[in-house]
Amino acid sequence: MATSLDPALKVVERVKAASQRPVHIVIAGPAENCGEKVHNLRRAVESLSENFEVIVFTDSDVRLPHGWLSKLVAPLQDTRIGATTAYRWINPSPAIGSGGLASALASAWNASVATMLGRARENFCWGGGTAIRRSTFNDVRVLEAWEGAISDDFALTRALKNAGRSIVFCSECLAPTLHPWTGSSLLEFTNRQILITRVYDSRRWGMAAAAHLSYVFTLIFAAFVIMAQMADGDPWMNLVLMAFVIPFLAVMKGVLRTIAVVEMLPDWKAQLNQWSWVWTALAPVTPFLFAWNFIASLLTRRIRWRNVRYELVSPSVTRVLQR
Repeated sequence: MATSLDPALKVVERVKAASQRPVHIVIAGPAENCGEKVHNLRRAVESLSENFEVIVFTDSDVRLPHGWLSKLVAPLQDTRIGATTAYRWINPSPAIGSGGLASALASAWNASVATMLGRARENFCWGGGTAIRRSTFNDVRVLEAWEGAISDDFALTRALKNAGRSIVFCSECLAPTLHPWTGSSLLEFTNRQILITRVYDSRRWGMAAAAHLSYVFTLIFAAFVIMAQMADGDPWMNLVLMAFVIPFLAVMKGVLRTIAVVEMLPDWKAQLNQWSWVWTALAPVTPFLFAWNFIASLLTRRIRWRNVRYELVSPSVTRVLQR
């Protein structure tokens, strides 16, 4: 954490007091020319003693199931593997938020990203759940990759791929996340994620932008054509049926996602079934949110993250604009 005023400090101190194993707390101080999270991680890793063989990164808002850590670390027995990673699964639980449209959209938006993982060449490290051998971390020079970076996970991914090291997605380590959402926090989060992707992985950004923008354009164009046919008194029902195929396929993809996640998170089965409509009914809607995110990422390179404003100049140059 950056300062002793961080509200997480009291929680960590309680964990430290109850833990039977040593817990070391690092106060990193303010970040200069990089993201605050990156700065905190650099200081934490630099403070580790040499007897640590594996480094694991996770976020404070995930609800990790029993055995999560051992499952994430186990594949690293194969020294050819660069790192293992998990990913978040946002559960729009009303217990900690409004449970409204913003929460549901955040979950549906995130679900489409989570299901991108699994193909070896497309895998990327997620900062909320990544494990890497200490020797690999040093060999691929992650600390150097983090210099001037805003994104710890994208910089780690770039370092591993530049060194030709693989990233393994551990689907059984999917990490449930409960978080309150508002419309403004949803747009801030999704816009930030897409802009970071544009800066760090322009190829992935371009492919995703083409897919989502073409989906939105096709449906909007189809709507105008159908309305024009109706206004002219021409037959239009066949066009409606043809246009319906596109969102229907999105719904089917959402159904498959839901079935897979219920299998991967059996302890959360009741809640997942309760919110299954989010990942099915909203699947045809989320490309419109993505389209907004991609357009926004073309208009600015500035983001706000935990009340700190940054300008993303390049993957290795980040300006801290305002704390």
